[in-house]
Amino acid sequence: MTQKIRTALVGFGLAGSVFHAPAIASLERFRLDVIVTGDPARRAAARTAHPQAAIVDPAQWANAESRRDVDLVVVATPPATHAAHARAALEAGCAVVVDKPFTVTSVEGEELIALARACGQVLATYQNRRWDGEYLTLKKLLAEGRLGQVRRFESRLERWAPETTKEWKARATAAEGGGVLYDLGTHLIDQALALFGRAVRVYGELAARRPAERADDDAFVALEHAGGVVSHLWMNLTAAQAGPRLRVVGSEATYVKQRADGQEGQLRAGILPGQPGYGVDREEDWGLLGRDGSLVPVPTEPGNFAEFYELLAAALLDGGPVPVDPADSVAALRIIEEVRAQQVVW
Repeated sequence: MTQKIRTALVGFGLAGSVFHAPAIASLERFRLDVIVTGDPARRAAARTAHPQAAIVDPAQWANAESRRDVDLVVVATPPATHAAHARAALEAGCAVVVDKPFTVTSVEGEELIALARACGQVLATYQNRRWDGEYLTLKKLLAEGRLGQVRRFESRLERWAPETTKEWKARATAAEGGGVLYDLGTHLIDQALALFGRAVRVYGELAARRPAERADDDAFVALEHAGGVVSHLWMNLTAAQAGPRLRVVGSEATYVKQRADGQEGQLRAGILPGQPGYGVDREEDWGLLGRDGSLVPVPTEPGNFAEFYELLAAALLDGGPVPVDPADSVAALRIIEEVRAQQVVW
């Protein structure tokens, strides 16, 4: 592999344009050479934002010659297409990053892992919320033992989005990776498993509140971890008031963080990784640690989505570990499958 990682980004919707492209373009060890999108407006936006990249349509990209001078392919397309794009890239001799959800089924995910191993290629899942400020802060508090023995982990990603604005999301069924459980749920489940280990018991509730919803837009998942911690995870697109982003109850103290990490909003506003203020939480949004009557604010660790790609560069060029093992994402997919098997959407 060259010292500059020659990268192709497949898809230039929200994931591609906001999360992947800015990080790749900001890091010295990467070169964003190709952006694949067939949408005319997105092609124009890609040319403006990344004039050094070749903008190609999906038909051109399907030609194996298009991947000849590429080291890394980043898949940021709708979930139902993830496995096919990743498979083609691995077979072409490229390393691959797949946006979450890794695949639609755990079987597809296992097949991709086996293929990557057979091809001798690096494969990783983009679980960027492992680099949320509140998640990094909680990891630090746990490492320092400041909560005592953790008993309950409560985590929420709730929004007020009563109308579906993205065409593919409006059409996608659960079998195609549609719904909030696959979208936001993959973040929350991944964080819970990364923090507290495998789940030995799973319970879930799913609902479709919006008239046009074809999958689910209101979900709750409860996990009992092997170590005894219980996780309660909420994801909701019809919440007029959001609950606390995190509430972690320990034997000695509780940590409560009301507001979520602000990196997505910063990236949408054009504030990029490495720029002043990027990933920095406002002091008034810091979480509180302690007991009622004795609470102290805890400075939020700086969030840094770009660290995923810094670690990926170390994996590709220096032989380090991948930033997110796709086997972790398969474990989360098994939980989603178990929740969906338990009941019908309300």
